[in-house]
Amino acid sequence: PNVKAAVLKKVIEFCTHYKTEAMTDIEKPLRSAVMSEVVQQWYSDFVNIEQSLLFELILAANYMDIKPLLDLTCATVASMIRGKTPEEIRSTFNIVNDFTPEEEAQIREENKWCEEP
Repeated sequence: PNVKAAVLKKVIEFCTHYKTEAMTDIEKPLRSAVMSEVVQQWYSDFVNIEQSLLFELILAANYMDIKPLLDLTCATVASMIRGKTPEEIRSTFNIVNDFTPEEEAQIREENKWCEEP
């Protein structure tokens, strides 16, 4: 896939900084939905960007096999999901709910074990 100039610029910015200050390993599962509690402040600020750019960075990092950048961007998306209901996740990512109420009820019933503490 083609990597846009703006995305490549961010990739280079990441790699340049990473060379001087390596990012701390990201614990899985995430210990917090606040990225500044997961990685150093610079990296947290780096991924405080529009969703579209974040997703393009994920694709670029995957395509160019830059594991630390892929880990950071994917962890950022995970932090955006963490602790949210399906409705909140749909709202965050502008996902249309195409299930009928009956289908949704059936899926919730089949997967209620996921929500058990």
